[in-house]
Amino acid sequence: MLIKRRIAQISGHLDYPLLALLFTLMLLSLFVQYSASNESMPHLLMHSGNMLFALVLLVIVANVSPPYLMAIALPVYVAGIVLLVGVALFGDVVNGSRRWLNLGIMRIQPSEIMKLGVPLMLAWLFHTWGSTLKPRHYAIAGGLLLLPVALVARQPDLGTALLIAASGFYVLFFAGLPWKVMFGFILAGSASAPLVWHFMHDYQKKRILTLLDPGRDPLGAGYHIIQSSIAIGSGGVFGKGWLQGTQSHLDFLPEHTTDFIFAVFGEEFGLLGAILLIAIYLAIILRGLSIAAHAPNQFARLLSGSLVLAFFTYVMVNIGMVSGILPVVGVPLPMMSYGGTAMTIVMIGFGIIMSLKTHRTLIKS
Repeated sequence: MLIKRRIAQISGHLDYPLLALLFTLMLLSLFVQYSASNESMPHLLMHSGNMLFALVLLVIVANVSPPYLMAIALPVYVAGIVLLVGVALFGDVVNGSRRWLNLGIMRIQPSEIMKLGVPLMLAWLFHTWGSTLKPRHYAIAGGLLLLPVALVARQPDLGTALLIAASGFYVLFFAGLPWKVMFGFILAGSASAPLVWHFMHDYQKKRILTLLDPGRDPLGAGYHIIQSSIAIGSGGVFGKGWLQGTQSHLDFLPEHTTDFIFAVFGEEFGLLGAILLIAIYLAIILRGLSIAAHAPNQFARLLSGSLVLAFFTYVMVNIGMVSGILPVVGVPLPMMSYGGTAMTIVMIGFGIIMSLKTHRTLIKS
């Protein structure tokens, strides 16, 4: 009886509609990963292990009370900043980028931590400040957001920096950042584009130029986009069928188990399959926004809303870059791409959302 009661208590903090949608993505991911890896069972078992680990973390985090999430907001943010500074000073250089920190027993990528640390910190701050917000509050929050973004961009890792910036911006947006301020930043950003271009790395400039004209370097920088477009286009309406994709099976499509997994899916399941996959993502986002809309206080509303829209950004950026409408920035497709770290961060985020929904009595103002 005690075990049953404990299981019921743990499962009571899960949002089953959201969990069912995540399970559906996992199932689709197993099918497409098996095909993309040329039917490799070791690859599939490793991917399944990553999923199981991430799912266990989701359940654990969903059972963490929101007051505890508030309590760790500042320590997580400070620890993330310290680790990012450590990366800048002592990080391992891989392919010209300094993104990893070797702790002896393991290597970590602190920038991934800040995808959760930044919205957690900002949501806690705005909750602490209450409903009477002044311009200085937004200025402080903006400074706390720009610090990790600058440290990550310096590595350089522009893609992750933009994702962290987006997750923090969504908190500011839900907290009531005035529209005139947002338009001001947009205008300032547009006006500073020539200056930003001057300070960009050569590979970043090449990505933008390749987006405008992939054919300018078909065997180099434009190769990924060209092969991805061929894969998606050759799938037609109904697709070539599971295990029948040629672009990935014949190794024309680079990174076909990670960043370009959507191209593999589109080739094998066609336009209808792609629409179904996007519909599942939209259902997850709508469910998350519904949870945020019914949140009992400022902290829950800001944090859950920002995490959901951050998830939307990951999906939009990946599908956009694979489809050739956004530059290639190395962002995986959530729950579909191979890789344990990205999946773990996403699932922890959904665990936090479930915690905020099911612990309502603990977080009322």
